[in-house]
Amino acid sequence: MLPVRPLAVALGLLSATCALPAGAASVQTERIQVQPTEEAVETQKIPAEDLAPQEPFAEPGTAASGAYGAQPVHLPEVFYGDADLPGAVARTRAQLLEAAHAGDLERLRMVLEGNEMMPTLTFGEMTDPIEYLKSASGDPEGLEILAILTELLETGYVHADKGTAQEMYIWPYFARMPLARLSNEQKVEMYRIVTSGDLAEMETTGAWTFYRVGIGPDGTLHYFVAGD
Repeated sequence: MLPVRPLAVALGLLSATCALPAGAASVQTERIQVQPTEEAVETQKIPAEDLAPQEPFAEPGTAASGAYGAQPVHLPEVFYGDADLPGAVARTRAQLLEAAHAGDLERLRMVLEGNEMMPTLTFGEMTDPIEYLKSASGDPEGLEILAILTELLETGYVHADKGTAQEMYIWPYFARMPLARLSNEQKVEMYRIVTSGDLAEMETTGAWTFYRVGIGPDGTLHYFVAGD
């Protein structure tokens, strides 16, 4: 994992909701309801004494909210780097990182258009992917979005929905981790991407609402999108 870039954090490049100077734009996010997964993923190794006193976590709108009946969510196993990725997934991740680190949106266009179908970048209408990313960024050139993309792909990921049609490698792992169960170490890692204010807002729903990336086992980029 690359070290934290203090200048990027100080400028607020990676926060969709932090306060900005008058006249400055902010990263756009969208809100939709994601249906909780039914997969029982492998549990992360955590000392039993840490888990025993806590109640099972339930996704909003399921179990604990009283809507459907309790379904505990197991903590997923978190991976880093590309050693455990299939070759096709590792290649797509590397291509995205190369384009983002270079600050080259046209190189990113080549990766996006390399899919059979355009990946999801927004839940609304979109004509040109690069123009959309520029419009969603806090700066007119779209460089903030590229910075966000690098931070996402350089944090941990989860391998979700194994063996199903929805199987996916998802960055960051916070997108599939109950926020109430994050350790202090994990929160420090998360603050590379969002602010404490963002976390406080997301904790009200228990769901990650900032940007996330999903790549299929065959290397297809399915989404780079924000929302819940």
